[in-house]
Amino acid sequence: MNYTDSLKDIRPEPDAIIVGAGFGGLYALHRLKQIGLSVEGFEAGAGVGGTWYWNRYPGARCDIESMQYSYSFSDKLQQEWKWQEKYAPQAEILRYIEHVAERFDLLKLIQFNTRIVSASFDDNLERWIVTTDRGESKSARYLILATGPLSTANTPAIRGLDRFSGRIFHTGAWPHEPVDFIGRSVGVIGTGSSGIQIIPELAQVAKDLIVFQRTPNFSIPSRNGPLTPARERMFKERYKVFREEIKRLPSGIFFETTGKSTEEVSPEERQSGFEEAWAKGGVGFVRTFTDIILNPEANTSASDFIRAKIAEIVENPTVASALQPKTYPLGAKRICVDTGYYETFNKSNVSLIDVSKTPITHITSKAVSTVDADYPLDDIVFATGFDALTGAILAIDIKGSAGRSLKDKWKEGPSTYLGLMAAGFPNMFMVAGPGSPSILGNVVVSIEQHVDWISACLEYMHNHDVDVIDAKPDAEAQWDAHVNEVAQSSLFQQADSWYLGSNIPGKPRKFLAYAGGYGVYRDKCAEIASSGYEGFIFRKSPVLAASN
Repeated sequence: MNYTDSLKDIRPEPDAIIVGAGFGGLYALHRLKQIGLSVEGFEAGAGVGGTWYWNRYPGARCDIESMQYSYSFSDKLQQEWKWQEKYAPQAEILRYIEHVAERFDLLKLIQFNTRIVSASFDDNLERWIVTTDRGESKSARYLILATGPLSTANTPAIRGLDRFSGRIFHTGAWPHEPVDFIGRSVGVIGTGSSGIQIIPELAQVAKDLIVFQRTPNFSIPSRNGPLTPARERMFKERYKVFREEIKRLPSGIFFETTGKSTEEVSPEERQSGFEEAWAKGGVGFVRTFTDIILNPEANTSASDFIRAKIAEIVENPTVASALQPKTYPLGAKRICVDTGYYETFNKSNVSLIDVSKTPITHITSKAVSTVDADYPLDDIVFATGFDALTGAILAIDIKGSAGRSLKDKWKEGPSTYLGLMAAGFPNMFMVAGPGSPSILGNVVVSIEQHVDWISACLEYMHNHDVDVIDAKPDAEAQWDAHVNEVAQSSLFQQADSWYLGSNIPGKPRKFLAYAGGYGVYRDKCAEIASSGYEGFIFRKSPVLAASN
């Protein structure tokens, strides 16, 4: 596909600038255009897709069913698009996003290969001034940050990395041309979601595969395969009902469960329920019984079941033990979904190095070195995740009213009102930002809710003849306290994870998302909007009024 930088159909100074052209950016372009605003998008990549443009490593696929990990705003789109697999691979998701961009005539609104490096709110003009890495400047009344919660790749600063003579890759910034690993010695650092997906793929072609694991993750087999006509038909016939139900669910994902707690069934029924869920596959395992997330005893029984499965699959008891999560409960970290992950460690060319016991000390020109051994490698693959939620936002030098830096405001961790706005940064909105549910489930559901809320808010401003909106500092503080309170009562505090920023040295330890559930959050946002946007400040701008 040939993308164009042409912006001939855009007014020189748009009403809104949208940063990012993934799921969030594209929907924001579409909705704001629908309500009559002139919009202009900027995207660092050469094409649309966001996460799915950059994350094209072998084995990359979504861990949410295709029929749910998709837009709901157009019934015609969701009825006509035909997913090929139950869990779509990266290439299929990218084709879908490209189709959406073309179908809704969004490509002409986006300037590709352009990164926004700074954004400043001009108090005199009451407009946002953005600067690109091309040295261009643009102004707009509204700034919409659809930068993606998982878009800034994290590469650990390991001593000697710059001296490595072989090839270095990161799953979050994978080359667009094919990469050949046949007959090579490959090291994978990291065993989160991307590591769990790429490791079985590399094991099929590498001469030697060395996996460096710090913390094991719970992973459930996906049981992926072609999307059956029956399942596709079931969703499409009931899409309207499903989509409404999904909006109310804690994770924004529909699961088929027993509907019972572990306390309501016998030990035999509990075991049978776990076996059935394991055979079915997917993250729905954690919803097999209603109390797995809430009841420590139920959680332990589910965790023990998975640990037993790992021991059953992995032939070497020492390796099996190292792969079993033992230091945190099921669900405290994002649950992974795999295709043959544990079976991979039965291959003679695959080795597991537990770096919690033998840490990596440095990298030489030809090897990764731990405290007790050197591991010669041709290639190193970092599967070390992202600087989640805040990384892409803070990569832009953002200055709000009176020149206040967002980086300074968030030096102790991000604070927002509803994850939508930051006090002191007028007319700047975030899509799936910190302080919202965002990454704690189906992010497409979160994106659509955020963009719809922002669009309705801008229509409200137009109808009430106001030009500027900002979050009240006290409302932001109250929301921040609520986000922290909910997180403290959840499982998420029981594990060091990227949810807390633990994977980024020097990043403040603070739970980054809202753990109260999508449905609760949606109701709160709706309640605030219906009350006349309680917690927000509106004002009429003489400057903007004169320019209209």
